[in-house]
Parts: sequence; structure tokens; C-alpha cells
Amino acid sequence: MAETFELATFAGGCFWCMVSPFDEQPGIKEVVSGYTGGHTENPTYEEVCSDTTGHFEAVQISFDPSVFPYKKLLQLFWQQIDPTDPGGQFGDRGHSYKTAIFYHNEEQRKLAEASKLELEESGRFQKPIVTEILPAAPFYKAEEKHQHYYKKNPFHYNAYKEGSGRAQFIRQNWKKQKTDEELKQELTPIQYEVTRKNATEPPFQNEYWDNTEEGIYVDVISGEPLFSSTDQYDAGCGWPSFTKPIRRPELEEKLDTSFGMRRIEVRSKTSDAHLGHVFDDGPGPDRARYCINSAALRFVPKDKLQEEGYGEYINLFKE
Repeated sequence: MAETFELATFAGGCFWCMVSPFDEQPGIKEVVSGYTGGHTENPTYEEVCSDTTGHFEAVQISFDPSVFPYKKLLQLFWQQIDPTDPGGQFGDRGHSYKTAIFYHNEEQRKLAEASKLELEESGRFQKPIVTEILPAAPFYKAEEKHQHYYKKNPFHYNAYKEGSGRAQFIRQNWKKQKTDEELKQELTPIQYEVTRKNATEPPFQNEYWDNTEEGIYVDVISGEPLFSSTDQYDAGCGWPSFTKPIRRPELEEKLDTSFGMRRIEVRSKTSDAHLGHVFDDGPGPDRARYCINSAALRFVPKDKLQEEGYGEYINLFKE
């Protein structure tokens, strides 16, 4: 069956920060940064930022609704923004940085309205939800230097996301951070030592080092999908090893100089859990070997993906 792609368009403030959350998700073909909703044709970045064009900074997403439904895109969109801010987003002020959902058909409009109402009634925010829901308008692709900025300039992108206040807002309002006491109750001793104390479990004496079943591995704390068995291989090291993660934006890599060594530590962005390390001696084209502690992972078998809410990842295992 041929893939059928639809369009979704979201304005969430600076478009640099609105690409990574959607990029590399299953069923996403492309994420483009651009301008929409205004009254001028082919505007430049400088013109849009001057607030004279009526345009919003936005991203347009080509997606397969059978794999990643529009309702799930909406949920992901809300989790990137402050929907109560009428004057922009975080450090960026002005019309071009306001939030909006641009619907492409009546079904998208209904889903967007229902999603907004659900957020309003949830009581998550004390202030009114001011994100607009508007009909889709001509979309103009932004200059090439702005496309996938988080990949081209990762240091500046991460510094900007933190400095603008967006990253902190997301952590405080959208990511439930569990206390150490809560985690001690929920996790086994080895899971706690690995994820919170940066410990390393014994090789060849851990749950998944020789797993051959099909499925995905999720963050043992947050449940975020991290790795797939389709990318797992036996590296002979005694820990589960992978050539790549399911989505690189879910991982954070840091220099680790502990024990007199220089290594690249891998952590989960959603839970800040220590996962393991990444080395450059793997079999794939970019030579990456993600050497991960089993204790930081929970395995979800292929036949349980739909049941446990990971149905969009079933396509990873289709022949």
C-alpha cells in the first residue's frame, strides 16, 4: 500500500525550536520551517521579524496519518509551547512569534478545537489558552540556513533553547520530574544506581545483552522510546548495543572524564537518566555503537506495542 501524506502547520514561536520535536518521528516525511498567515508573498526572515508582514514563524509537517495521527501531532505541539502567552513565546516577542494551529481541512479544525478545549478543561494552566486556530494560508519556506537549525548549529540551538526560557518551561510544565524518593520506590536498586548515580551494571549479567526478540526499548523512567531491536547487534561487550537510536533528539550526549577516561555519555533528555555511552567502533555507516545499560531500559515486545500505546512503531518491523 502506498504511503499517503497530509500536511500539518503549527506556529510555536521561534521555528528553530519547533522542528526537533517532530523530526524523525515515525510517519513524518518532512518538517519545513517557514512563514504563513500574513499578507506578503515570499517574505524574508528580517521582514517577518519586523512584524510588518502579518506572518507567523511556523513549521509545516508532511505526515502519514495512518502511522502518526494528527491528534498525536497536536499533543506534541502543545508540549512545546506556552499556550497562555498572547504576545509571543518566551524571550521572543511580537506577532511573528505568537502561537497558532493552521488547519488544512474540516477534520483538522475539529480535532484542533477539541484538543484546545481538552487542555483548557485539564486545569494544567491557570491562565486562558490563547493559541489561535486558523485556516491554513500560503506557506513560504524560510531561508536554507534556518532549516533544521538544531542539526546545523547544535551548540547555539541548545544554548538558545535554554536561554530563551523554553527548555525550562517545558521541564516545569510538561515533563513530570519524579523525586529521588519516588524513583527509589519505583525502580529496582540497580535501575536506580544506573539511571540516577551513573553506575554501570555487570557485563553479561544484565537483562537484555543477548535479547533476540523483536520490539523497542523505552526509558525505564519516562517511557519515551529510545532504541529498536532492528538496530541491536551483538558487539561482544556484554551490554545491549545499537547502531542508532529511534530518535536522536531524545538523547543527550556529554563528555565523561570519570575514572581517568574520555568517553561520550548518553542520557535521556526526558528523564535525565544515565543510559550508557556511545563509541565510534560500530558496524554502521557512521560507526556509532550505543552501549546501553539494560537497567536503564524497559523492553516492549512487538506484539505489545499497540496495547501499550506505541502503535506508531509497529512499522519498524514490517517486511
